[in-house]
Amino acid sequence: MLLTKLREEEGLTRARLGALARVHPARVGQIENGRVIPYPPELGRLAEALGWEGEPERLLDDTEVAHAEK
Repeated sequence: MLLTKLREEEGLTRARLGALARVHPARVGQIENGRVIPYPPELGRLAEALGWEGEPERLLDDTEVAHAEK
């Protein structure tokens, strides 16, 4: 998932990303594992915390698909 890839590239733990985005770290893990679909405001805060300038929904893309479309 692109969210996980970007988080790892930034050197952030789920806990740190969660703190920056005001999302519980366990929920960050659930989102990354595809167990829950985030609410749009959560996804927007995650995108902002990562400095992602694309559509927040793209953070849920599979990384191979996301890179192929660039």
